[in-house]
Amino acid sequence: MSANKGRREIESELIAKAWKDEAFKKELISNPKAVYGRELGQELPKNLTIRVVEETADTIYLALPRSPQVSEELSDEALEAVAGGWHFVTSGVIAGSP
Repeated sequence: MSANKGRREIESELIAKAWKDEAFKKELISNPKAVYGRELGQELPKNLTIRVVEETADTIYLALPRSPQVSEELSDEALEAVAGGWHFVTSGVIAGSP
């Protein structure tokens, strides 16, 4: 994993790895900051907190990014965070789909 990737791309890679590797998923849930830093190949700031929660069949979590100040100009990172859109992954079948 590269530190040059955007947050969404890094998170997508972590999710894919967790889906394939149960031990990795358990470690990611129990010690997300250490795993995130290791996968990035860098030490994360001491004041940074990372929380990982796993969705279930009947629970969906929505993370709201922190709102930028109205008077401040958005950084490239902030623009990427808000412009990344969202995606919904489900293991169910949508009615009418092939």
